[in-house]
Amino acid sequence: MKAMTLKSFGGPDSFELCDVPKPVPHAGQVLVQVHATSINPLDYQVRRGDYRDLVPLPAITGHDVSGVVEAVGPGVTAFSPGDEVWYTPQIFDGPGSYAEYHVAAEGIVGKKPPSLSHLEAASLTLVGGTVWEALVVRAALRVGESILVHGGAGGVGHVAIQIAKAMGARVFATVREANFEFAHSLGADVVIDYQKEDYVDAVMRETAGRGVDVVFDTIGGNTLSRSPDALAQLGRVVTIVDIAQPQNVVQAWGKNASYHFVFTRQNRGKLDELSALIERGQLRPHVGAVYSLADIPLAHARLETPNNGVRGKIAIAVGPSAHLASAGF
Repeated sequence: MKAMTLKSFGGPDSFELCDVPKPVPHAGQVLVQVHATSINPLDYQVRRGDYRDLVPLPAITGHDVSGVVEAVGPGVTAFSPGDEVWYTPQIFDGPGSYAEYHVAAEGIVGKKPPSLSHLEAASLTLVGGTVWEALVVRAALRVGESILVHGGAGGVGHVAIQIAKAMGARVFATVREANFEFAHSLGADVVIDYQKEDYVDAVMRETAGRGVDVVFDTIGGNTLSRSPDALAQLGRVVTIVDIAQPQNVVQAWGKNASYHFVFTRQNRGKLDELSALIERGQLRPHVGAVYSLADIPLAHARLETPNNGVRGKIAIAVGPSAHLASAGF
């Protein structure tokens, strides 16, 4: 099979398209023909060596799968050949999704929502699971509360807006002015141009000085360090970004705030919850660009480029049915 293999840590040119042996499913595993995958910040972090102690080289990376079951190992009861499935491979535990075939444990695999194309489904597994973990499990966002989503037009942020809205929250989002209409179409109630206005000032103005109940951070750095300033008393900050520098959290202490650092865990339950939202029309991933398996280096380079013009996710067409037309391209 063809696989985009990481030969060394570094830039996008560290990948090489190779022929590698097709995996074989063992007990409790399914063999999936990958029809689509997608690109996440975690992918380029792995590629450049941020987690080099956890990723032995050469490596097949990638963290999203949408495809069709080709074979099942002994003991598998939930799936049969021909089933359309989606999932996030176990992170830092075996080969990833930048390949024509992938083997996964039955327990992390879900039935793909029939209303999604493979490109759309592959754009949601990791980010959707991350948002569910962040907002439902960790922040415990409740009906009638308010949330500020940083990076609302991005791969994670555009999903967070939709899930928060489905949970009954009032949603604030920071985006560039060019993405105002997009953010509103996702359900954002208040959209803030972070390039032209201080988001803390905007939140305090819109909440009459109270602040929001939850801040969901997808940016890190100064954005994370200032997030407590936008919080209400007993608010929660949830971040999915590594803390590269020490953070001054004295403002969080003054708000009696809690911090949650999320690295998502793989399981079928979250995928099933996302599927329910999709079938109710409350969630739809947005595919902003599509590349081929061979062009993954170009996709990495684009995602790493600031203001790259991509709304939502960059998807990768791998298998026979992941045609660009299936997602409107």
